[in-house]
Parts: sequence; C-alpha cells; structure tokens
Amino acid sequence: MNGAKALIETLADCGVEVCFANPGTSEMHLVQALDSVPEMRSILSLFEGVCTGAADGYARMTGKPAATLLHLGPGLANGIANLHNARRARSPMINIVGNHPNFHTGYDAPLTSDIDTLARNYSSWIKADSTSTTLAQDGANAFTASLRQTPSSAGQIATLIMGADAAWEQSTGTVRPNAVPQRAKVDNFNIETAAEAFSKKGNVMLLVEHHATTPEALVMASRIAAHTGCRIVTGTFPARVEGGPGAPAVERLPYFPEQVLAILSEVDQLILVGAQVPASFFAYQRTPGRLVPENCTVSRLCTVEEDAIDALKKLASRLGASDASPNLFEKKEISKPTGSLNTKTVIQAVAATMPDHLIVATDSGGGNAAYAYCQNSAPVSWLALTGGAIGQGGPVATGAAIACPDRPVLALLGDGGAAYTIQSLWTQARENLNIVTLIFANNSYNILNVEYTRLGVTEVGEVAASLFDMSNPTIDWVSIANGFGIEGAYANTSEDLCDLLETAYEADGPFLIQANIKDR
Repeated sequence: MNGAKALIETLADCGVEVCFANPGTSEMHLVQALDSVPEMRSILSLFEGVCTGAADGYARMTGKPAATLLHLGPGLANGIANLHNARRARSPMINIVGNHPNFHTGYDAPLTSDIDTLARNYSSWIKADSTSTTLAQDGANAFTASLRQTPSSAGQIATLIMGADAAWEQSTGTVRPNAVPQRAKVDNFNIETAAEAFSKKGNVMLLVEHHATTPEALVMASRIAAHTGCRIVTGTFPARVEGGPGAPAVERLPYFPEQVLAILSEVDQLILVGAQVPASFFAYQRTPGRLVPENCTVSRLCTVEEDAIDALKKLASRLGASDASPNLFEKKEISKPTGSLNTKTVIQAVAATMPDHLIVATDSGGGNAAYAYCQNSAPVSWLALTGGAIGQGGPVATGAAIACPDRPVLALLGDGGAAYTIQSLWTQARENLNIVTLIFANNSYNILNVEYTRLGVTEVGEVAASLFDMSNPTIDWVSIANGFGIEGAYANTSEDLCDLLETAYEADGPFLIQANIKDR
C-alpha cells in the first residue's frame, strides 16, 4: 500500500464520503487510490472554484467534511474565493493539494509556488511536510481539525499539502480515526449576564449566528422570544437557516449599514449568541464601521465555537421560558405575479411556486431579498453568500444536491456572479442533479451602481458606467447551459417564469431559467 491509498482509505474510515476533484499530474496516485476505494464518491469539476464551493454546500447540508483534490498552488488559487466563503460559513472541509516531490522543489519548475502562504489565508489547520509513512495519520488529523471549533472567523478548513513522493512511496497502512472534538459549554456567568439583560428596562435582541441558527437552537431562542417579547435576528448572510411555515420566526439584519443602525437604535440590550458585533460590510466616509448605537449595551451569551444550543437551553430555563410555545412562520397563500419581470415579480414567482423542502442557494441581491418574502410559502433551507465573494451560488447548490439527492435545489444567481463559476452546470449535468438555476438577467453589476451613488458620486461617467454594464454583448445563458448539457428556457414575463419553475421542479435533472428583468 502506498501513501495515497493509505490516505484515501483512512479518510473513508473517518467518514469522508465525497471528493470534489480537479487533479493534475502530481495527484495521479491519489486518483488511482480513489479508483480503488468505492466508499468515497469522486466528482469531477472543470474549475477548482466549483470544487471548493461544492464542498462548502455539501458541508452546510450534512455538517460533515468533503474532500477536495486540487493541483498545486495555481489550482488552489483558483479555488480560494469559495474557500473564503466556506471559511466564513465555518464549513468543515479537507483540501488535499498536490505538490512537487521534495527532490524537485529546488528546480523552480513552472508550477512551483508558495502553497503554504496561499493556504494560510483560509485554513484553520495546515500540514505540508507529510511523508508516505505519516500521510494516513495526517489525513486523520485533518479530518479531526475540520470538526474542531475555532474562535472568531478562523473557520474549519484543513489543508493537507501533499508532495507526490509521499503519495507514491510505500506506507505502513491506514490508521484509526481520532476522537471527534466536542463544543465547549458556556460558563454560568454568561447565562446570568444574559438573564440580567432581560431584567433591565428596554428592548432586548438576540443576534444568532452559526451554531445558534441550527433548528434546535432557533426553537429555544423562539421560546425565549415568546416568553420575554425580545426579537431574534440572524446576521445578514447566514450559512444555513431553516425557514418557511413551521420554522421559528426569525428576522435578518439588512445589508446596508444605515438600515442596521436604524434597527439597533430601537434596541437597548443586544445579546450575541455565536455572533460577532455587527459591522458594516464596507467602509463609508460618514458611517461608523461598528454598527451599534451608543444607547445599546452589548453582552455575549456564547462565542462562535461554544455550544449555542446548550447555552440557549440554560438561558431559557433561567428565564422560565423552557415550555413556552415558539413563534413560528405560518402558511399563507401567495398569488402568482403577472406581467413583465422585475426583481419583485421574480421573487414573488419563486415564493408562489416553491415546493416543500426546497434548498435555496443565493448569490445575488435579489436572491437574498427573497428570504423574507418566502417565509410563508413552504419549508425551505437557505444557504446565503457568507463571505461576499460572488460565484458561490452554483457550486454551493451543486454540493447541496450531492448531499441531499431527495430534495429539490434552487440556485438564485445574479448574472454577474453566475459568470464566475458557470462551469458548475457541467458537473450538474454529469451527475444529473435536481437543480434549477434561476438567473436574474439584468445585464448589469447592479449593486455597483447602488454603491457608486452611496459613496457620493452623483454623476456616473461613461467609463464608470461601462464597468458596471454587461449588455455589450449580452450573455445568452440558455445557450451556455445547452453547451454544458443542460436544458434551459427564457422567461420574459411573470407567467413564463411561474410555468417554467413548476415544470423544472417536476423534471429529473438540472434546468436553467434566464429571467430577463427590466428594473436596471
């Protein structure tokens, strides 16, 4: 048994079931190993950003790490934008990055690069000096590291940089999995501090993120809200949150800083539950970066790495709220829109046609805005753009569909973001995944028009306008989908869109809808 086979068998024994791969010469022995370990499913992507984004989507839906197989530094670099999003989502993931063997690194061959420095930007664990005899144990340690909770925004991504000699030389065999790390429990002091905030005069808000947005945690938070009258709010872009009828009624912080400040101006006590202090997405000249008004006192129930479910249970018990009935979203009939398409009617069409247990991956302003509008439609899992690096939606939808083959998936993409990782369509076709891709085709980086104005520019010049414009030439998304082996259709009216969505959900396999909207 060589090092590569020992590594893959060990990862399979640990519970890694999927490898999203874009391999090259340095990884050929790992490819051979994957061929001999049927317990691990190998999925080819045409671009490394699809591999990393798909591993992110898989992790969000399962809580388990997938592996990625990437080719040296340039391959890793191609995947970094979606690794950034995965780090912010705290998605467990194991990256296996091939490298030259030790004896070859000194020759400065064309693909030689400083892989460690690239990996350090998003990894919570890195190993770069494996040998064939340590590679299996290093793989087991990478698996453990991907499940270990880290503070702040360090994330849960383990990167194993593997020299080709470690893969092809003889190994001593597989190793046993390590013990699974457990979340730390909060101190009683935190419980008492949070409970004291409820005893003071004024309005209380629970800001919940990450572990605190799991269904069990949100039910407990909702019991507290029902008992005390406090508000529950998630961050603007939660990694995953369950929504729709029967789910706990939760708000989202808005995107723009003045909107966040307006909401928090009504809050006297802000309690952080696995969340950061709210900060503006970008800096503006006359807007504070820390979005907490002076009249608002901030306290913390638990940090991001601590057990939010346990903390909320203890707080509910302390407040006498354990048996309160949670506030839940209710089912309402949503009428189908008619007439021309704009962002609002696209969102209404999505809400009116949404099947039960849909998974929605968003990578657009319109997609993110759909969250609130769809809460009375159907039970649904929402996967948001956690790190702001566009090009996430299609790959994350791909990974979610691999994780949950019995559930329909909807990718809500802006046409700007869709162009970054459109190669995900090929993987969806190859694996025959039940994904509907809906593209808001306004032929513009529309958010940049908004941001340009917000920065005080009142007149957009010809050059600036051209840098936000995608209409010269316009992109034919349906033709691109056809080229990747996927059926597609154009929606020019709300009626078109509703019909296409309903048909696509019933079909077997992927489908793309180009919604030609007019609200530029």
